[in-house]
Parts: sequence; structure tokens; C-alpha cells
Amino acid sequence: MTSGLIDSLERLSPAELVGLVRGLIGEVERLRGDCEKLTAALAASRAETETLKDEIRRLKGLPPRPRFKPSGMEKATDRPAAERPNEANTPPPRRRGPGVSKLSIDRTVTLTTTTAPPCSRRKGYEDIIVQDVAFKPDVTLYRRERWATPDGRTVTAALPAGIVGGCGPHLHRLVLMLHFQGQMTCERIVTLLSAAGLSISKRQVVRLLTAELPRFRAEEEAAFRAGLRASACVSVDDTGARHAGKACYTTQFGSERFTAFRTGPGKSRLAFLRNLLGGTARYTVNAAAVAYMRAAHLAQSAIDALSGADVLEFACEADWRAHGQALGLTAARVTPDPMRVASEGALWGAICAEDRLGSAVILSDDAGQFRVGQHALCWVHAERLVHKLVPANDRQRGAVEVVRRTIWWFYRQLKEFKRAPDPERAVELRARFDRIFKRRTGYATLDSLLKRLLANKNELLRVLERPEIPLNTNASENDIRACVTKRKISGGTVSENGRVARDVMLGLAKTCAKLKISFFDYLGDRIGIPGPYIPPLPQLIAAAQA
Repeated sequence: MTSGLIDSLERLSPAELVGLVRGLIGEVERLRGDCEKLTAALAASRAETETLKDEIRRLKGLPPRPRFKPSGMEKATDRPAAERPNEANTPPPRRRGPGVSKLSIDRTVTLTTTTAPPCSRRKGYEDIIVQDVAFKPDVTLYRRERWATPDGRTVTAALPAGIVGGCGPHLHRLVLMLHFQGQMTCERIVTLLSAAGLSISKRQVVRLLTAELPRFRAEEEAAFRAGLRASACVSVDDTGARHAGKACYTTQFGSERFTAFRTGPGKSRLAFLRNLLGGTARYTVNAAAVAYMRAAHLAQSAIDALSGADVLEFACEADWRAHGQALGLTAARVTPDPMRVASEGALWGAICAEDRLGSAVILSDDAGQFRVGQHALCWVHAERLVHKLVPANDRQRGAVEVVRRTIWWFYRQLKEFKRAPDPERAVELRARFDRIFKRRTGYATLDSLLKRLLANKNELLRVLERPEIPLNTNASENDIRACVTKRKISGGTVSENGRVARDVMLGLAKTCAKLKISFFDYLGDRIGIPGPYIPPLPQLIAAAQA
């Protein structure tokens, strides 16, 4: 029968074959349309079934079904399918113990029993480790000896170190831990301590939060500087904040060894560059500044005036503004603003002159203010742009799904490259990137987005030059979640000391966690409580990065 069909097809003329193929293509398209309709109807039926099940559970008074979120891009590309173990042959994971083996035993108590019947045989002991905390007030009266000197002065015996306004160092450390790491408000801390028998007010709690702020701020700034210089990559992000009743922004800087937060009224590139400089404005017109101004399309006449001036370094913003006004930069009404571009360039020149960043790459989510120096983009945010599209029909939905799967596949290839960098492999990946993002799907919005991602090729493929940098900003989002929680619980800060204390202490807590240091021990060492010695954090950051 097959040979007869072949003979009949061979006897057809070319025109008849073309007509037959066209008819078959039309039939395939019809079947494809029917299949898409059936798939959509099946999905709708499943959704309706789930809705009805939820309604039945609600009417019966049963708890709602748990909602399981699908795994994200990072988990979906951790390992290729060929490398994943066979779940059927994989033994169940071993249960984790309580971790008591790390504890030091303070005392041992032997318990005996009197209920054993006669003729019983002794079987030794069964050990159980019990942890407990003694939380009670400890009130001390210090009688300070006083002497009157012949010249009329009064000499009084000094108090022990660590006492702040009638509060001892242990209470000081507890308040710092509860507020910054435990995310408790001052009111709740007062309630807790008062219930424990202490006489303390909100004013005293606030005083304890800022009593040692200059010392902590100096160490945090030094750790920030050391982290910027020693890190291969600095991941950045920002979020909203409240200060003095106004909307502000908190910018996060971080790597594997440090975290720092800076809160200010804006999140422009000027503010970002000032934060990189340590919160101060220093302006330097050098080769790096001139290169920045040229890249930002500042007029050549303005560049010549700035680089040819007698003074090229300015220690404060007032002197810099006066210099720009004298050169006529503030009077120009063009786009881009010459004074703004010149200020950004001079700040960048000061950063390069002080070598604040070293060879670090700045990794961001494509926010414009972070695009300075060696810059890389987060792949998760790039894929999220495609994920957020709202297609209007099945063809567009299919195009979006194909592009997303292709990006995930390419992302997995980049992760494999990071494990084993190879120059020839890098050339192949660049060519594949072009093939993925130069394609056209017929979905105008998606094609426009692919064109936009293609324009960011150098930033997205920075990992091919620097395999040590991450492919995403997940670490930044994890760090900045502490600020978001703080904002939701405490609202905002009122005083300048409160704003600085929030940024400094949250940054120190995160840095200690990354350095595998107990924040509790760190606070105790800095306040003066006997215990483990914690070296300066900048020293630990430099040693860890070496």
C-alpha cells in the first residue's frame, strides 16, 4: 500500500503537488488552532476546578490549601538535568541535629531516681543538654569617693567602663541587639524591660542606641572603604525610606564580605557618587573626570575650561559651585545640564584619584544612577522584564515562553562558564547571545525589549571578562530586606543621629554575619564587656579577600 501511495504521488504534476502541500499545511494550522483552543479550555477547567475545591473547603470550615510558588530562575538553572541525581535512588536526607555539639557545658547536674524496683540493673546515664537564659535585673549602687583639692577642685572616682546614663554595658548591648538585629521598636523594648523589673524610659533607650555612635560610625566607614577596595564586585540596590517625615532612599552596597547602607533625600547619580566617596563631596578634574564628561556628551568648550583652570581640586561643594558659576556652567540651559555632568565627572575623578573602588565591578539592576565605571547587569532582572509582559493572544504567549526558556538556557551556560572559564567558550557565548537577542518574534513589545537587552550586551556579558562576579543581585535584595523590615516596623527616623545609627548598625550587623562573627560578641567587645576579642572589621575584610 505504501508503494502504491508513492507511485500515485510520483504521477502528480508539480502544480498538483504544490496544491496538495498547501492543503496539508492548512489542515495542520487548523489542527494546531483546535489544539490551542483545547489547551486553553483545559487550563480554564483546571482553574475552575481548583476554585470550586477552595470554595468547598471554605464551606466545610477547612483550612485553605497551601500555595506553592514555582521555583525561580536561579533554582531552575542550578544544575543541568543530566547532573541532577535520580530521586528514586537518592536516600532520604539525614535529619539535622539540634546543633548542641557546639555548646560549652557550664555545669553538670546528676539526677538520681528512687522509683527503680529492687533487683534492677544500673544502665549508666542518659545525657540531655538543656539551654536556658537568666533574664533578671541586676541593680548596683556605686558609691563614688570624692575629694576636695587644695585649689578648690573636686576629684570623684571614675565609673567602670561601659556605663551610659545609669545603664550598664550588658543592658546597653541588649538594647542594641533588640533594636537593630531583633527589629524591635523603642516602645516594645521599654515594655519588655519594664516587665522584667527595670525602670527605664524611651528617652534612655534612644540614648543607648546612639551613645557609642561615633565609634561605630568610624569603624563602619573604614569597613566600607576596605570592602570597596578589596572586592571583585560590589552589588548595589536601593529602596524607599522615611526620615524627618519625608520620603528618602536607602542605597545598599555589598559584596561577600561587607554590607553598607546610606540614606539620603535622593537617589540620583550625584548622590550615589557622593556615597562612594564616603558621604562627602570632593571634586577632582583629572583624566578620569574628563573621560566621564566626554562620554556624557559635555560640550568640548566646557571640558577645556574645566581642565585648563588653575585649580583642579575642590574640597567642598560650595567652592565647586562657585568655580562652575565663574566658568558659566550654571547659566547654560541645555540638555544635558553642564553643571550636573561636570559635577558627576569631578566626583568620579575624585573616586578614581583615591582608588576607592580598586578593580571592583558595580553590579546593579539596570537603574541609571548605578551606571559608572566597570558596570554589570543582573540577569534575573533582565529576564524579569520578559516575564512581566502581558501577551494578548496565544501566539504572543508562545513567543514569550520560548524567549524565557532560551534566556534560562543561556543563563545556565553562563553559570557553567563561571565554574570553568575558557576564552574559546566566551567567544561562543557572545555569538549565542547575538542569535538570541537579534531574533524577531513578530510580537512588537517583545521585539523592542529584546533590542533593548541587546544594547546592554557588554554589561550582561561582563562575567565573560570577570568570571568571579555574580550573575545576579540576589545578595543585594537579601541585604536590603533588613531596611524594608525596619521601615515597616519602625516607620522612619526623626533625628540625624537616628538616621546614621540605623544605617551604621544595620550595616555592621550584616557585615558581621558575612564574616561569620557573632554580632552579640562584636557589640560586647566594642562596649567593653569581657569576652571574645573581635579584631577591627576592616582588618578582617582585607584578610578574607586576600
